[in-house]
Amino acid sequence: MDKLILVTNDDGITAPGIAHLVNIAKQFGRVVVVAPDSPQSGQGHAITLEQPLRLKKANVFDGIEAYECSGTPVDCVKLAKHVVLKGQKIDLCLSGINHGSNAAINILYSGTMSAAMEASIEGIDSIGFSLCAYGWDADFSHALPHVQRIVDQVLTQGLTGCNLLNVNIPAKADTPIKGVKVCSQGEATWTEDFAENVDPRGEKYFWLTGQFNNMDLEADSDVNALAAGYISVVPSGHDLTKYEGIAPQKYIEHG
Repeated sequence: MDKLILVTNDDGITAPGIAHLVNIAKQFGRVVVVAPDSPQSGQGHAITLEQPLRLKKANVFDGIEAYECSGTPVDCVKLAKHVVLKGQKIDLCLSGINHGSNAAINILYSGTMSAAMEASIEGIDSIGFSLCAYGWDADFSHALPHVQRIVDQVLTQGLTGCNLLNVNIPAKADTPIKGVKVCSQGEATWTEDFAENVDPRGEKYFWLTGQFNNMDLEADSDVNALAAGYISVVPSGHDLTKYEGIAPQKYIEHG
């Protein structure tokens, strides 16, 4: 029996990355797309509460049932499960392919990964795919065979110990991808700054800028695997507990 695969993203339904992902997904079963009608990068796990959500059929992918949503990536997954595919079992949720890295701390800001995480919270096996190239004209050709193989393996073998994968793929380079590494999430953060300027009306505005800093010395972290030319696969979840901190603390009264 064909699998039912939900495809979404945060770059918007017309982004090149999602078109590549749809072309791969349709080889494995029935594909339904629910994606934002405009770019939603950096939305994280935001949901829409103060205004109505709009959901319209979109003729974007030949022969594929697709809908564009006015909300966030997480809104897209919620509407897909509870409205578009209500009562149907979703076998796999694929999010991406994102234009830009979602390694290390970026997973917390990422709409791509939050969409996949929302599906995983609902008990659906999910994969977020990201290419470490931010341009709209990014070259995905070297990444697609690896994406196809990972999707195939998850559909045929399932996932063990988690139901969410964060997959990051190096940008195309002169040397081929060396392989795939199952990794830990790296210790890397952003040093942030705000560029200040004045708009044509004379009003001041600020634009977020920053520098990504890798502080991780572990070879098996996602950021270091990517730097070495490997695809990083991080088994992920939504439990943010720091278990080392559960040990008795002097400032906590224990009953």
